[in-house]
Amino acid sequence: MHNEQSLKDEVRRRVWRLLAERGAGVGDVVDRIPNFVGREKAADRLGALPAWDAARTVKANPDKAQEPARRLALVGGKLLFMAVPRLAEPEPFYRLDPADLGADPGRAADRYIAAELTSTVGLAEMPPIDFVVCGSVAVNREGVRIGKGAGYSDIELALLADAGLLQPDTTIVTTVHELQVLDEPLPSDAHDFTVDYVLTPERTIACHRHHRPSGIDRRLVTAEMQEAIPVLRSRAG
Repeated sequence: MHNEQSLKDEVRRRVWRLLAERGAGVGDVVDRIPNFVGREKAADRLGALPAWDAARTVKANPDKAQEPARRLALVGGKLLFMAVPRLAEPEPFYRLDPADLGADPGRAADRYIAAELTSTVGLAEMPPIDFVVCGSVAVNREGVRIGKGAGYSDIELALLADAGLLQPDTTIVTTVHELQVLDEPLPSDAHDFTVDYVLTPERTIACHRHHRPSGIDRRLVTAEMQEAIPVLRSRAG
């Protein structure tokens, strides 16, 4: 486990440095899901996916890089659930229904505006999720991804699986810059999920590995995580 983490950290540092050196990042990209040049074009590729067209419920991360994808979901009339940053609330998802957001539902794609316009909900108030949009620091063409290292995306999907809301055919995608797509094997732990598609400004990559969490692996929940994430405490035992 320790060796896997060290390998992931090396990949993260390499990609963050590359984005900064090539001018492909927007703002500070280190220690976060990097915002990137071309994020709108990457998100636009969602429209060509049949699974996106069919999806009625979407779960997305709150990072700036995936804001265009959240906007497309809302403008397209999809019910969007956005994770509360760091899952810090007892009800850890914003429920964004375009029908309740007025004439310009897309503005709620901004996580700060979303927090003003809607309330949070818990897992018991959520329907099954058809489609997941996640952020990544790095990903390969097999669908193995590396996040920023805090583990929130893995926990979010594990919580959905634990509540029976993540289906075997739920589609998972990530939007990234081309520099974040690495042509090499990436370290992966048993609890890591894979993505079905990688969307960049230049291309759509269909991936071939398909791994979904079955629920929360309590062996991986530290005391610090349980203290910081209320829903982990409420679902303990």
